[in-house]
Formats: sequence, C-alpha cells, structure tokens
Amino acid sequence: MPTAILTGQPVPGSSIEDDLRSLGFDVRSATDVADTETLLAESPCDERVAVVDARFVGHLHALRLGLTDPRFPLAAVPGAVTAQPGAGRTALTRELAREISACGDAPAEPGGASSAVVVDSLVDRIALALDADGPGVHRPGLGSLTAVVPAGPEARETAMRAVAAVDDEAVRLKSAVKSRDGFFTTFCVSPYSRYLARWCARRGLTPNQVTTASLLTALIAAGCAATGSRGGFVTAGVLLLVSFVLDCADGQLARYSLQYSTLGAWLDATFDRAKEYAFYAGLALGAARGGDDVWALALGAMILQTCRHVVDFAFNEATAGDTAATANTSPTAALSDRLDGVRWTVWVRRMIVLPIGERWALIAVLTALTTPRTTFTVLLVGCGFAATYTTAGRVLRSLTRKAERTERATRALADLADSGPLAELIGRIPVRTPGSSRFVPALESTVPLVVALWLCSYGSWVPAGFAALYVLASGVAVSIPLRGRLDWLVPPVFRAAEYGTVLVLAGKAEVNGALPAAFGLVAAVAYHHYDTVYRIRGNAGAPPRWLVRASGGHEGRTLVVVVLAALLSAPQFVVALTVLAVAVALLVLTESIRYWVTAHQGGAPAVHDEGVPA
Repeated sequence: MPTAILTGQPVPGSSIEDDLRSLGFDVRSATDVADTETLLAESPCDERVAVVDARFVGHLHALRLGLTDPRFPLAAVPGAVTAQPGAGRTALTRELAREISACGDAPAEPGGASSAVVVDSLVDRIALALDADGPGVHRPGLGSLTAVVPAGPEARETAMRAVAAVDDEAVRLKSAVKSRDGFFTTFCVSPYSRYLARWCARRGLTPNQVTTASLLTALIAAGCAATGSRGGFVTAGVLLLVSFVLDCADGQLARYSLQYSTLGAWLDATFDRAKEYAFYAGLALGAARGGDDVWALALGAMILQTCRHVVDFAFNEATAGDTAATANTSPTAALSDRLDGVRWTVWVRRMIVLPIGERWALIAVLTALTTPRTTFTVLLVGCGFAATYTTAGRVLRSLTRKAERTERATRALADLADSGPLAELIGRIPVRTPGSSRFVPALESTVPLVVALWLCSYGSWVPAGFAALYVLASGVAVSIPLRGRLDWLVPPVFRAAEYGTVLVLAGKAEVNGALPAAFGLVAAVAYHHYDTVYRIRGNAGAPPRWLVRASGGHEGRTLVVVVLAALLSAPQFVVALTVLAVAVALLVLTESIRYWVTAHQGGAPAVHDEGVPA
C-alpha cells in the first residue's frame, strides 16, 4: 500500500486524512522534517510515497491528479508531492536530507515560485528543490479545482468556500474526455460514454477489461458480417458502433480513475487495428457468401489505412524536436493557423481526415444499409482523399522547415524504415550518392518495381529483376541518416512497395485463396510495423535487431514474395503466402507479447496517448 506522510500540525476539522485514505494511502503523521525522513525510510521501498502538508485545503480530485497518476516519477500540487519507486523516490530522499542539513523546518526563499506555492511549507520547498535539481516535477493543470496551503484562518475560510463552489466530480467526469477528438466522438459518443466509464470505475472494472470487451464485440460484429445476410450486416453495423463506444470508454475510464499503464496503452492501440482489420475480413467473407469477391478491396483498404498511419507517425517523429524558434512559416502553416481561429473549419478539417470515429461510423452505416463492395469503395475513396489532403499539407510544411532533425528523430525514422539484413549490408558499402535526400532513391526503387508487377503476367521473372534493384536501391536509401526535409516519406514509401507487391501478385494469381492469404500476410507484417511505432512512442526504442533480421526486413520479404511468384504455380503460391503469413505472425506476435508483458511487470513508466485520433 502506498504511504502518505502528513507533515506539520493537523488542523481541527480537516478531512485531509480521510481524503488520502480514500485514495488508497496508508496515512502517517510527522511532526518535523527529521520525523518525515524517518517515516520515508520506513515506508515500503517498492511503493509510491507522498508527503502532504497537514494544512492542505483542496478538492479530492486535485489530490488524485497530483498523487496517483502512474505516468510520472515525481508529481506535485501545492501542499503535496509524490514520488514513484526508483529515481523519483531517490530524489525525494535526497532533498529531505538536504533540507535537514540546510535549515530543518526554517522557511526558505521563494525564488521563482508561483504565487500558488506557500514557501513556509516543507512540502512546497521540497517540490521547488526537486524542480531546481533537475528530475522535473509534473504539475497537473487543475483548472477550476482548488489546492492550497492557507497561511491563516481567513485564508483557510476563503479556500474552503472555493472548494464548496466547484463540483469536483463534475470536473473529473468532464476531464475524462479527450481535450481533442473527432466530431463524431465528441458530439455523438463522449456525451454518454463518460458516464459508462464512471459506471465501470464504480464497479471496479479496469480499462484493460473494457478494451478487451471492445475487441470481443468487434470480433462478434465481424462474425455477423461474415454470414453474408442482411440481418447479419445490420447486426454487424450496430455491434461495431457498440465496440467503438466501449473503445472510447476505456480511455475515459483510464483518465477518470488515472489507471494508466504500459500494457494498457499497447492493448488499446493494438486492438484498434485488430478490430478494424478483422471487420474488413468479415465483410469480405460475407460478400464471398453472396458471390461477390471483394478481397482485393479489403486488402487495399487495409494497405491504405496502414500507410496513412505510417505517414502520420513518420511526420510526427520527424518534427518532434521542433521548437518555437524554428517554427514553420510556410503559407500552408499560416493558413492552418488562421483557420484554427474559425471554429467550424476546425471540425470540418477533423472530419475530412476520417479519424477513427468518423471512419467506424461510416463503415457501420454502410455495412447495415448497403453491400460490402459499396462499403469498401466509399471507404477507399474517403481514405484516399484524406491521405492526399494530410500528406500534401505535410509535404508543403516540410519544404520550408527550418529546424534540424534531432538524433532521436533520425533514429526513429531509420527504425520505421524496417530495413533488413540485405539493405543493412548494402548500406555499408561505400557508395557516393548525389544529394542528401533519401526520399528520391526510395521512390526510384519503388516505382519501377510497381510498374513491372502491374505490366507483367503472373509467373514472369521480370519483376524479380526489378525486386533485386529495389533491394539495392533501398539499401542505398538508408546508407546515410534520414535528415532530408522529405525523408520522413521513406518509411511510407517502403510500406506501400511491400504491401502493394503482395496485393498485385496475389491478384494476378487468379486462384481461390490467394487474396485472403495475402490479406493475412500483410496483416502480420503491418502488426510488426505498428508495434515498432508503439515502442518508439513509449521511448522503448525499436524491436530488437534480431527480430528485424529474422523477419527479413521490408526488402527481404518483398524479394521473397516476388521470387516465390516466379518459381511456383498459382496454387503453390497460395500455400507459400499462407506459410509465410503464419511464420511472420508467430515471430512478431511472440516477441511483441513477451516484450510488453515483461515491460508491464517490470514497472515500465505508464504511457497514454492523447494525440490526434487514429
């Protein structure tokens, strides 16, 4: 159980002890700084510890935000500071020791403290010292919530009136919703899903349990779509919307109860992709029952959506180190800033990029009212327009970008490229290439391969020659760091080349099972690429090099698929694609699950993505 140490003289009628116990803390009292240090040393070293001024007045949710968020090693609100086991707790212990050796409980100079901090409070002095010493203390935004250490009876009365004037449960419920979300999610789901999240919290359900329920609901929806009947399609559409409501509720539950975790963030992100792509497969199976083969459209939709996400991830990583001093001044950025001042344009731009809420609503409605072919056709057109809109804007911004790419961003782009042993070997050969941009060599390696695949019939050896050139050019493309203004496009180009190769060859095989097998292979590889992104986002680096080498890298897998198509008959090619899909899936899933479960059990810092809707 975490420990909360109350420092100073308790105030009659104060509810601070009860508040801390309601948050799950074992409350102990200390009379001075030396006593505080003793109690800190006696508290369990593998548990969170908090030091709270006994005079604290504030909302319970302000304390919850300051003392229970698992994402930060150190956190504080006025009158309370907390430390996680490890570096955070070590820093807290060090500052207490310094406080004893310097001046005990004597007041310190305020320095640059904000007006909300009372510097005759031991707790606030410790928080200021922790900030100055370098670890960095997270201070959550409290908004209308109150958290103060009153200087006297009059100030205490004023603070208590401020507490009574604000319903902290209403604030807590409102803050459970993302500050930035899509139109459909904001106006059609969140107004009631937040209450579902609170209902789950009061019954002890965890975000991971709600995430799992969302996955199971979506899989049932996919099964209903696979029946191919009108009733099945209607039920599938309804269940897909229910799944999305649960998907919103799991994040809102995490924010409402501050139950963030490394494993939870991974499950939430991974299951979103699994749900959507499983539903694509269910629609394709349902269409096949009705005599319509739409597997190519289903695979095309998955490829387009995955490449869109890679564009998003790569661009965000490439610009992550930009500062105000190097802010983009392109006409595109200026226009975007002006449009942000017009409220309705903000919502229109959020809708036309088809974030997950709008996309799932579109799929659900079309599934219930139309045919799978119509659903996929509209989805491809919509996602194609969204991809063109977002990519064009980012290209225009990149062309006038002033900032130098950071080492972390360069490393992230190299990891996202997913270059295997062949590209790695070629990249070590000292070859002089014109220019510093790697985007052009990547594009030059991709276009001839795609054209050859499109023009040649199945079984031709001509694409194999172009695949060999693709391997060579992809190695050259990553032979130097990806620092060019458009080099963030290198990973998406490689994704499009690999996935497109599988799609075209499976389509040209023209035998039953080829496209479903290709769907499975692309899904397995796409999981590996998403997993790479999630590890980078969690500051865990990329998957281990042995995994990338064992899976062949993008260039190795592309070459293998092209050679298999040239060597094998169409039925044999289907078997080969299936075997390859199973092998890749087992390899990447086993390593991914091992890593994330181990990271969670090992106490890795909790993460939670509040970025742009996927």
